[in-house]
Amino acid sequence: MVKYVFITGGVLSSVGKGIMTSSIGKMLQVRGCRVSTVKIDPYVNVDAGTMNPYMHGEVFVTDDGGETDLDLGHYERFLDINLPKFNNITTGQVYASVIEKERKGEYLGQCVQIIPHVTDEVKRRIRTAAKMAGCDVLLVEIGGTVGDIEGLPFLEAARQLKLEEAPGDALFVHVALVPILNATKEQKSKPCQHSVQEMRRIGIQPDIIVARCRYPLEEDVKRKISLFGSVPIEAVFTSYDAENIYQVPQNLDMQGMGDYVSKRLGICSEKADWAGWKGIVEKFTGPRRVVRIAMCGKYTKLEDSYVSITEALHHAAAQVGVKTELDWIEATRFERDPSEVKVLDDYDGIMVLPGFGARGTEGKIMAINYARTKNRPFLGICFGFQLAVVEFARNVLGLTGANTTEVDPSTQHPVIDLLPEQKSIGMMGGTMRLGGYKVILKDGSLANKLYGVKEVIERHRHRYEVNPKYWESFQKAGLVFSGHSEDMRRVEFLELPSHPFFLGTQSHPEFRSRPGNPSPPYYGFIEASAKVQKRN
Repeated sequence: MVKYVFITGGVLSSVGKGIMTSSIGKMLQVRGCRVSTVKIDPYVNVDAGTMNPYMHGEVFVTDDGGETDLDLGHYERFLDINLPKFNNITTGQVYASVIEKERKGEYLGQCVQIIPHVTDEVKRRIRTAAKMAGCDVLLVEIGGTVGDIEGLPFLEAARQLKLEEAPGDALFVHVALVPILNATKEQKSKPCQHSVQEMRRIGIQPDIIVARCRYPLEEDVKRKISLFGSVPIEAVFTSYDAENIYQVPQNLDMQGMGDYVSKRLGICSEKADWAGWKGIVEKFTGPRRVVRIAMCGKYTKLEDSYVSITEALHHAAAQVGVKTELDWIEATRFERDPSEVKVLDDYDGIMVLPGFGARGTEGKIMAINYARTKNRPFLGICFGFQLAVVEFARNVLGLTGANTTEVDPSTQHPVIDLLPEQKSIGMMGGTMRLGGYKVILKDGSLANKLYGVKEVIERHRHRYEVNPKYWESFQKAGLVFSGHSEDMRRVEFLELPSHPFFLGTQSHPEFRSRPGNPSPPYYGFIEASAKVQKRN
């Protein structure tokens, strides 16, 4: 019998529900339970694929080609599982399915309503996800903040599901902010109390309350939340600030949360075995030499735009034995004043980040040129890989005006061009080259040495590719195409053997990086950057 844990949030968005969901999963996992996760996003979009990262953070890509919420990335990294796109449920998906059934006449003349038709579809998807995963416990994070109008059908569906399951087979965990006022230094429980009250108003009594606070809750504040939240005091926990996010599961477990959840669900009787996770987390903590990385991109004002990349860098740094200091540099800065590119000399490594569109393109090309000519370790991901091709074409091959047709459709030298199968596509959502694809690595290349194998699978999200018409010219000039698609039609990796570390990839290897098992390109990049610092 599958058990369900619903995680909700109150007071404000980004309160930490994704990390909480991942942490509960890890606490159950170390007790021998099989867990899986679902993220519910109440927005009307079908998926996250057409949204600007400033609106919703990065788009996380699953192996089966789903463009999903970034929290699926947290789940995969914490729990070391690969999730299908079905595990990201949105309002757009639910309503599309309900409307399709109505058009087919499947509701047999009924007036189609939120209750029961929409809520039934939500429950069907949740239960199907549990069945597909074959798990003991399915964790369901309901995005947004309690009280949001678009989230009400999902909360109602969760309320119904708990009633329909056997007693004790479903729990509600509510995460709410407990701020600390600068003036008084007090932990203020009132926002949390009102948040729980809003949950009860719509028919849900939380079983567990987690306070998101900078510091562990004081006992009197904890008692107050227990009293006004109508939960036992042993069901009140604090998710407090940690040196790194991977410490959070153990921080909660030390408060008794893992045992409490297991007891309430009547599962996971095994004693928690934290040995493996503890060994991983210890590599992230303590004093370590700092390696400075320049993060050149176009969505640098919101770090969540690149959360999988930052985590992949942290995974690699922990394994190398250093700590990364990431400085976010808006690429347009170099376009406004080209002399500003000299600031890159202050960094041990240079990354050029993904991001569609023309804005910041020339600034990124300047950063790539600086990394190449100054022998500074470079890693280019997706669009960063493509612009490394453009930079080489202009400054080594001498192809004036070389560009990607995404930025300049009329360029005389389209060294990066639209994938042939993309030219007849009109719909934007879910139509890119998406998901996991096999990559064949060239024997003896840097990419081959980093991975230690000849064939790898990495996740992709792109519409453009290196134009095959220019392959021969690039290779004659010294640029090595060290990875190709399985059918040899596409370039997947490039590198410069004469450079200390110059690597670009069309894929997004960060999506498969795990704490304790970092992505090979990221590991190689951090290792090379650490050597630069030693030389300095």
